[in-house]
Amino acid sequence: MMNNNEIEDKNKENKQQALWENLKETDSLREVQQYIKAVNTVRGFEEQPIEERMLLLTEEIGELAKSIRKNATNMSTDVNKQYSYDSIESEVSDCLYVLASVCNRLDIDMFKCLKEKEKENIHRVWKK
Repeated sequence: MMNNNEIEDKNKENKQQALWENLKETDSLREVQQYIKAVNTVRGFEEQPIEERMLLLTEEIGELAKSIRKNATNMSTDVNKQYSYDSIESEVSDCLYVLASVCNRLDIDMFKCLKEKEKENIHRVWKK
């Protein structure tokens, strides 16, 4: 027989599973952002202070850089830790997830701000 904590954990897992199953390849950026918001609510992170979210985002970006260095360059890595890094794709996912969490916490529509910023970028001159 499961205790109350185990039942609660199983309920959270089931909610996350249902949300994940509804996530589709054709979902818009807004829909993905809403998915992340819903999952954060289930996980109890919706009220996490923005400072903590930003620290986590910085950490995830560092992990992405480490994964790229390990998997896509000829740079040396610590042989004692060579199997403790996630894939580049996994780290990109973590970065997107936490960035969306930051935006959700600040009530920022990622699609809208991307669209507005890209309108400005059209008029920029890009040189190497």
